[in-house]
Amino acid sequence: MLSSTWRWLPAVAAVLLAGGAPAAAATLTMACDSIGHGGRVCEEGVRAWERKTGHRVKMLALPPSSSERLILYRQLLGVQSPLVDVLTIDIVWPGILADSLIDLSKPAASTIQDHFPAIVKNNTVDGRLIAMPWFTDTGLLYYRKDLLAKYKRPIPTTWAELTATARLIQNGERSGGNKRMWGYIWQGQPYEGLTCDALEWILSHGGGSIVEPSGAVTVDNPGTIAALRMARSWIGDISPTAVLSAREEESRAMFQTGDAVFLRNWPYVWSVVNAPDSPIRGKVGIAALPRGPGGQSGTTLGGHQLAVSKYSRHADLAIDLVLFLTSRAEQKRRALALGVSPTIGSLYQEEQLIAMNPYQETLRVAAASATPRPSTVTGRKYEQVSKAVWRTVSGVIAEGKDPASSVKALETNLNSMHKERTW
Repeated sequence: MLSSTWRWLPAVAAVLLAGGAPAAAATLTMACDSIGHGGRVCEEGVRAWERKTGHRVKMLALPPSSSERLILYRQLLGVQSPLVDVLTIDIVWPGILADSLIDLSKPAASTIQDHFPAIVKNNTVDGRLIAMPWFTDTGLLYYRKDLLAKYKRPIPTTWAELTATARLIQNGERSGGNKRMWGYIWQGQPYEGLTCDALEWILSHGGGSIVEPSGAVTVDNPGTIAALRMARSWIGDISPTAVLSAREEESRAMFQTGDAVFLRNWPYVWSVVNAPDSPIRGKVGIAALPRGPGGQSGTTLGGHQLAVSKYSRHADLAIDLVLFLTSRAEQKRRALALGVSPTIGSLYQEEQLIAMNPYQETLRVAAASATPRPSTVTGRKYEQVSKAVWRTVSGVIAEGKDPASSVKALETNLNSMHKERTW
């Protein structure tokens, strides 16, 4: 993977060498979202800032893989390169990249309180706000409104209800001729997305957040064990074995064919399943993820942030660009254009957003109550932590390993990664 990421470095240099801005204007480089329509919508915002300020921004296309993007950032920041001024970073990267990013606390003092506190806390490392919230993601339950109505079933609020309803409708539809129907689709491939799903299962069973904000490892408990047993029980019952190799897009595609009752995924799915050519357009609803036996409901916090490199030659302008792109007006524009969820809570009451997606209050509540993965507290070791988690979970749900002994081994492994509760 390292060698494949190096191929992007000539592109960085090419962006900077191509052309030039007027003598009175500065030229910045921004590493922006380049997936789907995100690159185009991001560039539209950047061009608006250019018109406002008279400065210029060159757009740097990023590798498609999140892992490759992080490697590229580490390479550039590791040699204190000034080649990139503004970086788009995943919500689990603040603790990893914090030492190379500018503290935005003072420039953002008048607006940061408008953003969801959990995201601000996630982006704050050792008292330094090292990234501004840009858009948020939360785990959501998508359901087929038409099928629930057909079988006269309510929206499930517990995992037990979801399992029973999924099985009932799945079997009913198969008896009616659709042998491809399944009850519940989710992300089971061993990767970061499985850590997200697993954290939600564990939270809903009162099992904590794997590594607590204090740094204590708490994953070995009855709630975690029960959560993993539950997920394993779905395979072959209400979930196909194909979920064990599914990421976000594969699981979305399974649901969008019309052959599934429920789906766990992120907010972006809403606009896709309601596209003009979607077989299930107008047939989908959104709800909070179900509660566990103890009554809890958990959703994982996701999303992206904008940060400024310490090695930028135009730090003040880069900060101004970040504040512009994360402003209320710009977040509203992006929400309307992409269907992404804003990080500013009051935007969920905007009539235009409600008209686009009537489940704005569900999205707002999910975003306001979402739980971050333990990335900030574990810092540079988060990649190791997450890999240990998804490998353990995959071993239970895909390989049939014993949940209790697997969780015990995971806690031992995580405790070995830090000393005296310091990561």
